[in-house]
Amino acid sequence: MSGIASLGDLRGKRVLVRSDLNVPLDGTTITDDGRLRASVPTIKALTEGGARVIVCAHLGRPKGAPEDRYSLRPVVGRLSELLGQEVTFATDTVGESAQAAVAAMADGDVVLLENLRFNPGETAKTDEERADFADALAALADAYVSDGFGVVHRKQASVYDVATRLPSAMGGLVAAEVGVLRRLTEHPERPYAVVLGGAKVADKLAVIDNLLGKADRLLIGGGMLFTFLAAQGHEVGTSLLDAGSIEACKGYLERAAASGVEIVLPTDVICGREFSADTQTATVPADAIPADMMGLDIGPESAAHYASRLADARTVFWNGPMGAFEMAPFAGGTKAVAQALVDATAAGALTVVGGGDSAAAVRQLGFADEQFGHISTGGGASLEYLEGKELPGIAILGKA
Repeated sequence: MSGIASLGDLRGKRVLVRSDLNVPLDGTTITDDGRLRASVPTIKALTEGGARVIVCAHLGRPKGAPEDRYSLRPVVGRLSELLGQEVTFATDTVGESAQAAVAAMADGDVVLLENLRFNPGETAKTDEERADFADALAALADAYVSDGFGVVHRKQASVYDVATRLPSAMGGLVAAEVGVLRRLTEHPERPYAVVLGGAKVADKLAVIDNLLGKADRLLIGGGMLFTFLAAQGHEVGTSLLDAGSIEACKGYLERAAASGVEIVLPTDVICGREFSADTQTATVPADAIPADMMGLDIGPESAAHYASRLADARTVFWNGPMGAFEMAPFAGGTKAVAQALVDATAAGALTVVGGGDSAAAVRQLGFADEQFGHISTGGGASLEYLEGKELPGIAILGKA
Protein backbone atom coordinates (compact mmCIF):
# COMPACT_ATOMS: atom_id res chain seq x y z
CA MET A 1 0.00 0.00 0.00
CA SER A 2 1.63 3.18 -1.22
CA GLY A 3 1.63 6.77 -0.05
CA ILE A 4 1.23 10.02 -1.96
CA ALA A 5 4.77 9.82 -3.36
CA SER A 6 3.69 6.85 -5.49
CA LEU A 7 1.46 9.19 -7.51
CA GLY A 8 4.48 11.07 -8.87
CA ASP A 9 4.67 14.82 -9.49
CA LEU A 10 1.23 16.25 -8.75
CA ARG A 11 1.99 19.89 -9.59
CA GLY A 12 -0.94 21.24 -11.59
CA LYS A 13 -2.89 17.98 -11.12
CA ARG A 14 -6.37 17.85 -9.63
CA VAL A 15 -6.29 15.57 -6.59
CA LEU A 16 -9.51 14.37 -4.96
CA VAL A 17 -8.88 13.82 -1.24
CA ARG A 18 -11.41 11.83 0.78
CA SER A 19 -11.08 13.36 4.24
CA ASP A 20 -12.99 12.77 7.47
CA LEU A 21 -14.53 16.11 8.44
CA ASN A 22 -17.45 14.60 10.35
CA VAL A 23 -17.08 16.97 13.30
CA PRO A 24 -19.61 17.43 16.10
CA LEU A 25 -21.65 20.63 15.77
CA ASP A 26 -23.74 22.67 18.15
CA GLY A 27 -25.87 24.40 15.55
CA THR A 28 -23.17 25.80 13.29
CA THR A 29 -20.41 25.80 15.93
CA ILE A 30 -17.76 23.07 15.85
CA THR A 31 -17.40 21.62 19.34
CA ASP A 32 -14.37 19.38 18.62
CA ASP A 33 -12.11 20.10 15.65
CA GLY A 34 -9.86 17.07 16.15
CA ARG A 35 -10.77 15.50 12.82
CA LEU A 36 -10.14 18.77 10.99
CA ARG A 37 -6.71 19.12 12.55
CA ALA A 38 -5.90 15.51 11.70
CA SER A 39 -6.85 16.09 8.05
CA VAL A 40 -4.67 19.17 7.54
CA PRO A 41 -1.18 17.62 7.09
CA THR A 42 -2.12 15.63 3.98
CA ILE A 43 -3.96 18.56 2.39
CA LYS A 44 -1.00 20.87 3.11
CA ALA A 45 1.51 18.38 1.71
CA LEU A 46 -0.46 18.30 -1.54
CA THR A 47 -0.93 22.06 -1.85
CA GLU A 48 2.73 22.68 -1.08
CA GLY A 49 3.54 20.30 -3.91
CA GLY A 50 1.45 22.40 -6.29
CA ALA A 51 -1.58 20.11 -6.50
CA ARG A 52 -5.09 21.44 -6.91
CA VAL A 53 -6.82 19.81 -3.95
CA ILE A 54 -10.51 18.89 -4.04
CA VAL A 55 -11.58 17.80 -0.55
CA CYS A 56 -14.66 15.62 -0.19
CA ALA A 57 -16.23 14.40 3.04
CA HIS A 58 -19.51 13.68 4.79
CA LEU A 59 -21.18 15.06 7.90
CA GLY A 60 -23.82 13.17 9.86
CA ARG A 61 -26.30 10.81 8.26
CA PRO A 62 -28.49 12.62 5.73
CA LYS A 63 -30.75 10.36 3.68
CA GLY A 64 -29.32 10.98 0.22
CA ALA A 65 -30.67 14.53 -0.15
CA PRO A 66 -29.54 17.98 1.03
CA GLU A 67 -30.34 18.96 4.64
CA ASP A 68 -29.16 22.29 6.02
CA ARG A 69 -28.21 20.82 9.40
CA TYR A 70 -25.74 18.48 7.71
CA SER A 71 -24.09 21.04 5.44
CA LEU A 72 -20.29 21.20 5.51
CA ARG A 73 -20.43 24.99 5.23
CA PRO A 74 -19.62 25.49 8.97
CA VAL A 75 -16.34 23.61 8.39
CA VAL A 76 -15.00 26.02 5.76
CA GLY A 77 -13.87 28.80 8.08
CA ARG A 78 -12.03 26.58 10.54
CA LEU A 79 -10.41 24.51 7.78
CA SER A 80 -9.21 27.74 6.15
CA GLU A 81 -7.70 28.87 9.45
CA LEU A 82 -5.90 25.57 9.98
CA LEU A 83 -4.55 25.50 6.43
CA GLY A 84 -3.58 29.15 6.45
CA GLN A 85 -5.33 29.78 3.14
CA GLU A 86 -8.83 30.35 1.81
CA VAL A 87 -10.89 27.26 1.06
CA THR A 88 -13.49 27.60 -1.69
CA PHE A 89 -16.80 25.93 -0.88
CA ALA A 90 -18.83 24.21 -3.59
CA THR A 91 -22.52 24.16 -2.71
CA ASP A 92 -23.02 20.75 -4.34
CA THR A 93 -20.95 17.60 -4.76
CA VAL A 94 -20.64 17.04 -8.52
CA GLY A 95 -23.01 19.65 -9.97
CA GLU A 96 -22.54 23.09 -11.47
CA SER A 97 -21.02 24.64 -8.35
CA ALA A 98 -18.44 21.88 -7.93
CA GLN A 99 -17.52 21.87 -11.61
CA ALA A 100 -17.13 25.67 -11.72
CA ALA A 101 -15.05 25.76 -8.52
CA VAL A 102 -12.71 23.05 -9.81
CA ALA A 103 -12.40 24.71 -13.23
CA ALA A 104 -11.32 27.97 -11.55
CA MET A 105 -8.57 26.38 -9.42
CA ALA A 106 -4.92 27.39 -9.61
CA ASP A 107 -2.01 25.31 -8.35
CA GLY A 108 -2.11 25.03 -4.55
CA ASP A 109 -5.81 25.92 -4.26
CA VAL A 110 -8.29 24.00 -2.12
CA VAL A 111 -11.95 23.37 -2.87
CA LEU A 112 -14.30 21.67 -0.39
CA LEU A 113 -17.30 19.89 -1.89
CA GLU A 114 -20.66 19.82 -0.11
CA ASN A 115 -21.64 16.76 1.93
CA LEU A 116 -21.14 13.60 -0.14
CA ARG A 117 -24.12 11.93 1.48
CA PHE A 118 -26.45 14.49 -0.05
CA ASN A 119 -26.19 12.20 -3.09
CA PRO A 120 -27.84 8.75 -2.73
CA GLY A 121 -25.10 7.20 -4.83
CA GLU A 122 -22.52 7.73 -2.08
CA THR A 123 -23.88 5.11 0.31
CA ALA A 124 -25.84 2.88 -2.09
CA LYS A 125 -25.41 -0.83 -1.43
CA THR A 126 -24.37 -2.09 -4.86
CA ASP A 127 -21.54 -1.18 -7.22
CA GLU A 128 -24.10 -0.46 -9.94
CA GLU A 129 -26.04 2.02 -7.78
CA ARG A 130 -22.84 3.86 -6.84
CA ALA A 131 -21.39 3.89 -10.36
CA ASP A 132 -22.82 7.16 -11.71
CA PHE A 133 -21.85 9.15 -8.64
CA ALA A 134 -18.38 7.59 -8.56
CA ASP A 135 -17.94 8.43 -12.25
CA ALA A 136 -18.91 12.06 -11.62
CA LEU A 137 -16.54 12.39 -8.67
CA ALA A 138 -13.68 10.81 -10.59
CA ALA A 139 -14.30 13.15 -13.52
CA LEU A 140 -13.37 16.10 -11.28
CA ALA A 141 -9.83 14.84 -10.67
CA ASP A 142 -6.66 13.28 -12.03
CA ALA A 143 -5.75 11.30 -8.90
CA TYR A 144 -7.29 10.16 -5.64
CA VAL A 145 -5.96 10.16 -2.07
CA SER A 146 -7.72 8.26 0.70
CA ASP A 147 -7.25 10.15 3.97
CA GLY A 148 -10.54 9.57 5.83
CA PHE A 149 -9.71 6.66 8.10
CA GLY A 150 -13.10 6.88 9.79
CA VAL A 151 -14.78 5.57 6.61
CA VAL A 152 -12.29 3.08 5.12
CA HIS A 153 -14.35 0.20 6.48
CA ARG A 154 -17.26 1.29 4.25
CA LYS A 155 -17.64 0.30 0.60
CA GLN A 156 -18.89 3.70 -0.54
CA ALA A 157 -18.50 5.69 -3.74
CA SER A 158 -15.95 8.18 -2.44
CA VAL A 159 -14.10 5.55 -0.41
CA TYR A 160 -13.96 2.55 -2.71
CA ASP A 161 -15.36 3.11 -6.19
CA VAL A 162 -13.40 6.27 -7.04
CA ALA A 163 -10.19 4.35 -6.31
CA THR A 164 -11.11 1.94 -9.12
CA ARG A 165 -11.30 4.84 -11.57
CA LEU A 166 -8.25 6.97 -10.70
CA PRO A 167 -4.61 6.43 -9.71
CA SER A 168 -4.88 6.19 -5.92
CA ALA A 169 -2.84 6.19 -2.73
CA MET A 170 -3.30 6.56 0.99
CA GLY A 171 -2.75 9.90 2.70
CA GLY A 172 -0.58 10.46 5.73
CA LEU A 173 -3.46 10.11 8.20
CA VAL A 174 -4.55 6.71 6.90
CA ALA A 175 -0.94 5.53 6.71
CA ALA A 176 -0.36 6.54 10.34
CA GLU A 177 -3.56 4.81 11.50
CA VAL A 178 -2.70 1.58 9.71
CA GLY A 179 0.82 1.67 11.11
CA VAL A 180 -0.46 1.96 14.67
CA LEU A 181 -3.05 -0.79 14.21
CA ARG A 182 -0.40 -3.13 12.86
CA ARG A 183 1.59 -2.57 16.03
CA LEU A 184 -1.52 -3.51 18.03
CA THR A 185 -2.20 -6.70 16.10
CA GLU A 186 1.04 -8.16 14.78
CA HIS A 187 3.64 -8.04 17.56
CA PRO A 188 2.30 -5.96 20.47
CA GLU A 189 4.69 -5.34 23.32
CA ARG A 190 3.35 -6.99 26.47
CA PRO A 191 1.52 -6.73 28.77
CA TYR A 192 -1.15 -5.77 26.20
CA ALA A 193 -4.30 -4.29 27.78
CA VAL A 194 -7.53 -3.40 25.99
CA VAL A 195 -10.14 -1.14 27.59
CA LEU A 196 -13.61 -1.42 26.08
CA GLY A 197 -16.58 0.74 27.01
CA GLY A 198 -19.50 2.39 25.31
CA ALA A 199 -23.16 1.56 25.29
CA LYS A 200 -23.73 -1.76 23.54
CA VAL A 201 -21.81 -4.97 24.03
CA ALA A 202 -23.21 -6.29 20.73
CA ASP A 203 -21.13 -3.69 18.87
CA LYS A 204 -17.97 -5.12 20.41
CA LEU A 205 -18.66 -8.88 20.35
CA ALA A 206 -16.46 -9.60 17.34
CA VAL A 207 -13.54 -7.56 18.64
CA ILE A 208 -13.77 -9.21 22.06
CA ASP A 209 -13.83 -12.58 20.35
CA ASN A 210 -10.67 -11.79 18.39
CA LEU A 211 -8.82 -10.09 21.25
CA LEU A 212 -9.32 -13.02 23.61
CA GLY A 213 -6.53 -14.67 21.65
CA LYS A 214 -4.27 -11.62 21.51
CA ALA A 215 -4.61 -9.37 24.58
CA ASP A 216 -3.45 -10.13 28.10
CA ARG A 217 -6.20 -8.11 29.79
CA LEU A 218 -9.63 -6.82 28.82
CA LEU A 219 -11.02 -4.07 31.04
CA ILE A 220 -14.78 -3.65 30.58
CA GLY A 221 -16.71 -0.47 31.36
CA GLY A 222 -19.52 1.68 30.03
CA GLY A 223 -23.03 0.45 29.37
CA MET A 224 -21.71 -2.88 28.11
CA LEU A 225 -20.41 -3.87 31.55
CA PHE A 226 -23.94 -4.58 32.81
CA THR A 227 -24.42 -7.38 30.30
CA PHE A 228 -21.25 -8.97 31.68
CA LEU A 229 -22.56 -8.53 35.24
CA ALA A 230 -25.82 -10.16 34.18
CA ALA A 231 -23.80 -13.00 32.67
CA GLN A 232 -22.31 -13.53 36.14
CA GLY A 233 -25.82 -13.78 37.54
CA HIS A 234 -26.05 -10.31 39.10
CA GLU A 235 -29.05 -8.00 39.03
CA VAL A 236 -28.42 -4.74 37.18
CA GLY A 237 -31.50 -2.68 38.11
CA THR A 238 -32.58 -0.38 35.28
CA SER A 239 -29.07 -0.27 33.77
CA LEU A 240 -28.53 -0.65 30.05
CA LEU A 241 -28.72 -4.37 29.28
CA ASP A 242 -28.25 -6.26 26.04
CA ALA A 243 -30.16 -9.41 26.95
CA GLY A 244 -29.40 -11.04 23.62
CA SER A 245 -25.67 -10.95 24.36
CA ILE A 246 -25.72 -12.46 27.86
CA GLU A 247 -24.88 -15.97 26.65
CA ALA A 248 -22.04 -14.67 24.51
CA CYS A 249 -20.62 -12.84 27.51
CA LYS A 250 -20.82 -16.03 29.59
CA GLY A 251 -18.84 -17.77 26.88
CA TYR A 252 -16.18 -15.05 26.83
CA LEU A 253 -15.78 -15.20 30.60
CA GLU A 254 -15.31 -18.98 30.39
CA ARG A 255 -12.84 -18.74 27.49
CA ALA A 256 -10.85 -16.05 29.24
CA ALA A 257 -10.58 -18.13 32.41
CA ALA A 258 -9.47 -21.18 30.42
CA SER A 259 -6.88 -19.28 28.35
CA GLY A 260 -5.39 -17.10 31.07
CA VAL A 261 -6.73 -13.81 29.71
CA GLU A 262 -7.81 -11.46 32.50
CA ILE A 263 -11.25 -9.87 32.11
CA VAL A 264 -11.52 -6.98 34.56
CA LEU A 265 -15.02 -5.97 35.67
CA PRO A 266 -15.93 -3.31 38.23
CA THR A 267 -16.39 -4.10 41.87
CA ASP A 268 -18.42 -0.94 42.50
CA VAL A 269 -20.71 1.20 40.36
CA ILE A 270 -22.04 4.75 40.58
CA CYS A 271 -25.80 4.63 40.06
CA GLY A 272 -28.48 7.20 39.41
CA ARG A 273 -32.26 7.02 39.53
CA GLU A 274 -32.42 8.48 36.04
CA PHE A 275 -30.09 9.50 33.21
CA SER A 276 -29.47 13.05 34.41
CA ALA A 277 -26.67 15.09 35.93
CA ASP A 278 -29.09 16.15 38.68
CA THR A 279 -30.31 12.70 39.63
CA GLN A 280 -29.88 11.17 43.07
CA THR A 281 -26.71 9.05 43.03
CA ALA A 282 -25.32 6.19 45.07
CA THR A 283 -22.10 4.19 44.92
CA VAL A 284 -22.90 0.51 45.41
CA PRO A 285 -21.19 -2.88 45.04
CA ALA A 286 -21.37 -4.09 41.44
CA ASP A 287 -23.34 -7.14 42.57
CA ALA A 288 -25.88 -5.08 44.53
CA ILE A 289 -27.34 -2.53 42.13
CA PRO A 290 -30.75 -1.42 43.45
CA ALA A 291 -33.75 -2.47 41.37
CA ASP A 292 -34.84 1.14 40.85
CA MET A 293 -31.42 2.56 39.87
CA MET A 294 -29.18 2.44 36.80
CA GLY A 295 -25.42 2.16 36.69
CA LEU A 296 -23.88 5.21 35.00
CA ASP A 297 -20.16 4.87 35.77
CA ILE A 298 -17.64 2.53 37.32
CA GLY A 299 -17.09 3.38 40.98
CA PRO A 300 -14.00 4.93 42.58
CA GLU A 301 -12.67 1.60 43.86
CA SER A 302 -12.97 0.16 40.35
CA ALA A 303 -11.43 3.25 38.75
CA ALA A 304 -8.36 2.87 40.97
CA HIS A 305 -8.15 -0.85 40.19
CA TYR A 306 -8.45 -0.25 36.44
CA ALA A 307 -5.64 2.29 36.64
CA SER A 308 -3.48 -0.25 38.48
CA ARG A 309 -4.09 -2.86 35.77
CA LEU A 310 -2.87 -0.36 33.16
CA ALA A 311 0.17 0.83 35.12
CA ASP A 312 2.58 -1.84 33.86
CA ALA A 313 1.05 -2.24 30.38
CA ARG A 314 3.36 -1.71 27.41
CA THR A 315 0.53 -1.57 24.86
CA VAL A 316 -2.96 -0.18 25.54
CA PHE A 317 -5.94 0.20 23.20
CA TRP A 318 -8.98 2.06 24.52
CA ASN A 319 -12.35 2.31 22.82
CA GLY A 320 -15.41 3.63 24.63
CA PRO A 321 -15.91 5.69 27.82
CA MET A 322 -16.36 4.07 31.22
CA GLY A 323 -19.59 5.94 31.96
CA ALA A 324 -21.79 8.87 31.03
CA PHE A 325 -18.76 11.18 31.02
CA GLU A 326 -20.79 14.11 29.63
CA MET A 327 -22.30 14.50 33.11
CA ALA A 328 -19.90 15.44 35.92
CA PRO A 329 -21.18 12.91 38.49
CA PHE A 330 -20.38 10.07 36.07
CA ALA A 331 -17.09 11.23 34.54
CA GLY A 332 -14.70 9.86 37.17
CA GLY A 333 -14.15 6.42 35.66
CA THR A 334 -13.38 7.75 32.20
CA LYS A 335 -11.05 10.39 33.64
CA ALA A 336 -9.19 7.77 35.69
CA VAL A 337 -8.64 5.58 32.62
CA ALA A 338 -7.50 8.57 30.58
CA GLN A 339 -5.00 9.56 33.28
CA ALA A 340 -3.75 5.96 33.45
CA LEU A 341 -3.08 6.05 29.70
CA VAL A 342 -1.27 9.39 30.05
CA ASP A 343 0.93 7.87 32.77
CA ALA A 344 1.55 4.74 30.69
CA THR A 345 2.52 6.92 27.71
CA ALA A 346 5.00 8.82 29.87
CA ALA A 347 6.47 5.47 30.93
CA GLY A 348 7.08 4.50 27.30
CA ALA A 349 3.99 2.44 26.48
CA LEU A 350 2.15 2.62 23.16
CA THR A 351 -1.30 4.00 24.02
CA VAL A 352 -4.05 4.26 21.43
CA VAL A 353 -7.35 6.05 22.02
CA GLY A 354 -9.72 4.43 19.54
CA GLY A 355 -11.68 7.31 18.11
CA GLY A 356 -15.29 8.37 18.50
CA ASP A 357 -16.58 8.99 22.02
CA SER A 358 -13.22 8.13 23.58
CA ALA A 359 -11.45 10.90 21.68
CA ALA A 360 -14.21 13.38 22.52
CA ALA A 361 -14.08 12.33 26.17
CA VAL A 362 -10.36 12.90 26.68
CA ARG A 363 -10.58 16.36 25.15
CA GLN A 364 -13.71 17.30 27.10
CA LEU A 365 -12.04 16.16 30.31
CA GLY A 366 -9.08 18.46 29.72
CA PHE A 367 -6.46 16.14 28.26
CA ALA A 368 -4.34 17.09 25.24
CA ASP A 369 -3.91 14.83 22.21
CA GLU A 370 -0.14 14.93 22.71
CA GLN A 371 -0.45 13.18 26.07
CA PHE A 372 -1.37 9.92 24.32
CA GLY A 373 0.56 7.82 21.87
CA HIS A 374 -2.13 8.05 19.19
CA ILE A 375 -5.71 9.26 19.02
CA SER A 376 -7.52 7.50 16.20
CA THR A 377 -10.01 9.32 14.00
CA GLY A 378 -11.96 6.15 13.25
CA GLY A 379 -13.53 4.13 16.03
CA GLY A 380 -15.50 1.75 13.80
CA ALA A 381 -12.64 1.27 11.35
CA SER A 382 -10.22 0.60 14.22
CA LEU A 383 -12.53 -2.02 15.71
CA GLU A 384 -13.04 -3.80 12.38
CA TYR A 385 -9.27 -3.92 11.86
CA LEU A 386 -8.87 -5.41 15.34
CA GLU A 387 -11.58 -7.94 14.45
CA GLY A 388 -9.32 -9.10 11.63
CA LYS A 389 -11.54 -7.78 8.84
CA GLU A 390 -10.24 -6.42 5.55
CA LEU A 391 -10.97 -2.71 5.18
CA PRO A 392 -12.26 -2.21 1.61
CA GLY A 393 -11.22 1.45 1.38
CA ILE A 394 -7.61 0.42 1.97
CA ALA A 395 -7.55 -2.88 0.09
CA ILE A 396 -8.63 -1.17 -3.17
CA LEU A 397 -5.89 1.50 -3.23
CA GLY A 398 -3.42 1.30 -6.08
CA LYS A 399 -5.52 -1.21 -8.02
CA ALA A 400 -6.82 1.11 -10.80
